[in-house]
Amino acid sequence: MAFVAMRQWSGAAAAIVVVAIATWTQAPLYVGRPDNGDGHAMTVMQANLLFDGADPRALIDEVRARNVAVLTVDELTPTAVEDLGRAGLDQVLPYRFLSPGRTATGTGIWSSYPLSETVEYDGFVLNQLSATAEIPGVGPVTVYAFHPVPPVYGTRVWADELSRLRDILDRSPANRPAIAGGDFNATYDHRQFRAMLSGRFGDAAEEAGAGHLVTYPTDKRWPPFVGIDHILVAGGRAVVVETIGLPGADHRALVAQVRLHGEQR
Repeated sequence: MAFVAMRQWSGAAAAIVVVAIATWTQAPLYVGRPDNGDGHAMTVMQANLLFDGADPRALIDEVRARNVAVLTVDELTPTAVEDLGRAGLDQVLPYRFLSPGRTATGTGIWSSYPLSETVEYDGFVLNQLSATAEIPGVGPVTVYAFHPVPPVYGTRVWADELSRLRDILDRSPANRPAIAGGDFNATYDHRQFRAMLSGRFGDAAEEAGAGHLVTYPTDKRWPPFVGIDHILVAGGRAVVVETIGLPGADHRALVAQVRLHGEQR
């Protein structure tokens, strides 16, 4: 309006283009799709633990209260593994595939269901994992736990890792459902992240029409303002997605109720 008031027509035209592009990229997050009730219902959670800073009991309380069946975590240290074990996570989610590391490198998967076909992907700065969960009534479901490097020291490695993670998703077995949870260090605004959604996978927040769910940072004087944690779904869809606070962490955790379809023969 300011451009129009000042009769700066070129500026007004540029502003209209910017608004149109922003609307085109963001509108799908608020639309969602109707839930027809088909598929096996389960709850998935993604949490960045800030090394061993997150309160393990608070995390486990959320897992119990929300009946989480699959949990993916980032920034998992050996100390965090021990603390979570002592607090009872292994009793709630008895199956796990973990690659803990110093500071930000560690990644893990906990599950209510037996895990097999475990893979740790080489050539990434941080640890990237996958495993197959055998879910009654559904069959094998591929679970990914991702944490591409942030673009702190430039975007070349960041963009390359996002591209390679997309290739991993594109190679997932097409006849079975899949879930990918992670701190993707990318928002829906990034073309590299949206490219991951060009195949079988959909973003849970978009599918549920949950809007722009901000998750980071939570350890500042100001509220979180970017949504870099995501849950992706293939062979099913998310129906409800929300963020929850996690004391001691610098991210809000992400929780999605999903419906998965069985393996296609």
